[in-house]
Amino acid sequence: MASSPGSERGSTPAPVTRLAEPLRRFHKEAWHTPHGRLIREVIFGLNDGVISTIGFLAGVTATIGDLHTIALGGLAAAFAGALAMAIGAYVASKSQRRFFEAEIAREAWEIENMPDHEREEIREIYGQLGFSPDEIDLIVRRVTSNPELWLRFMSREELGLAEETFDPPVRIAAVTGFAFLSGALVTLVPYFLHPGAQPTFAVSALLAVVTLLVTGVAKTWLTKENPLAASLELAGLGVLACVVGLVLGRLVGLAV
Repeated sequence: MASSPGSERGSTPAPVTRLAEPLRRFHKEAWHTPHGRLIREVIFGLNDGVISTIGFLAGVTATIGDLHTIALGGLAAAFAGALAMAIGAYVASKSQRRFFEAEIAREAWEIENMPDHEREEIREIYGQLGFSPDEIDLIVRRVTSNPELWLRFMSREELGLAEETFDPPVRIAAVTGFAFLSGALVTLVPYFLHPGAQPTFAVSALLAVVTLLVTGVAKTWLTKENPLAASLELAGLGVLACVVGLVLGRLVGLAV
């Protein structure tokens, strides 16, 4: 008797894993490389580090006059935020990877136990693409002649999953946490120089805006967006966070 799909979900689909490495040679474009795929984590972590820290500084600078206290509080918040971001990214990435592997394992079970149904799915896929019945028959024979090729095909075409793009959760966590910390520390530098409360925050806000502008331009190397629009979008969000934090800080100051 064939085992159920659920009993196979915990296993890693070895055939797809073996095929993943050779396929990487076809993906030389920047977006397909590991560095290109990590752009989401870099932008997310850096953007969040800058915006959350400048928002924090805007609020506390309006209510606390001691720059040393603000600097230490900001530094503690930066490291705590980076750790939280790294842990969250790790858990989310690992959970997503486990889900994808379970889906591929289930597909492997279906190929083994319901081959006719899977062949019909291939016919439907290529039928929707406009292939003729004879062409579809040829494709089905070629695809199903090799179990590894069959699983890879179904994983990609039916599930939309490619094993070679599953980045390690540890790498995702490290990049996200480091990006967050980098963005946060940039905005804290003026507070360790102690020129004065208002000028200090103004310099910090300026650094935040410049960092977001540069990040927005840099990411267009991969995303191919308009550099001006991308940089203004990130900088605009940072300014918005700064204004909101400053207003809230003023309100808290008036309340106490």
